[in-house]
Amino acid sequence: MKEQASRELFAEAAEMMRNSYAPYSGFHVGAALLAEDGTVYTGCNVENASYGASNCAERTAFFKAVSEGCRVFRAIAIAGGPGGKTGDFCPPCGICRQVMREFCDPETFEIILGNDRGEIRIFRLKELLPESFGPDQLEGGK
Repeated sequence: MKEQASRELFAEAAEMMRNSYAPYSGFHVGAALLAEDGTVYTGCNVENASYGASNCAERTAFFKAVSEGCRVFRAIAIAGGPGGKTGDFCPPCGICRQVMREFCDPETFEIILGNDRGEIRIFRLKELLPESFGPDQLEGGK
């Protein structure tokens, strides 16, 4: 992805932090998921008093996209920080990385992270989840 497009996708993720429900951690996260057809699916983290019932911004975006029939993705941008303000780089948790692996090619799928200093870092999924287990390991997978 070109730098300007990455910055625009990151800006959408940062905007989604406004919708975050994080009364327990105070750590707000927004995500913007770019589908192959150019559609952007957004998500935010949603916490729960029963912490295990919480959902990350990245998975919210993926589940929204999949529930609408989308299965092919190019990139995701993630913004997060305490108090609803973008802080340092906010990489996806392990569970979110595994969900990405379910639907994305680790060789090409991009993860875009930004911080409050205007810096952008772009990783391929294979860099953040090396030697991953995915659908191709299972009979009947993709």
